[in-house]
Amino acid sequence: QVQLVESGGGLVQAGGSLRLSCSASGSIPSINIMGWYRQAPGKQRDLVAIISSSGTTNYVDPVKGRFTISKDNAKNTVYLQMNSLKPEDTAVYSCNLRTFLGRETTYWGQGTQVTVSS
Repeated sequence: QVQLVESGGGLVQAGGSLRLSCSASGSIPSINIMGWYRQAPGKQRDLVAIISSSGTTNYVDPVKGRFTISKDNAKNTVYLQMNSLKPEDTAVYSCNLRTFLGRETTYWGQGTQVTVSS
């Protein structure tokens, strides 16, 4: 059973920084994609950034140049460094893991709140 646990959310002023962490436990296939999604109040959940098991990263335009996704394979942990935060970054951020053993399986963390004040 795979579990994802996020940490690092909180309240920060505009222009500030936060680092989110997502620790994965359980039997995790070596071929996978981990990512961060966010959901603002009243809006759908949107992709923020992803990182493949080979280290390839991809970001949505609103966070390019400000957010960095990285991972520590030894710790099965993925990070999201968020700099130059804006009020519009306020959302619940959730960690996502997709595995591809025979079929695609998706796992989600419980989410962590990020609030950016103006």
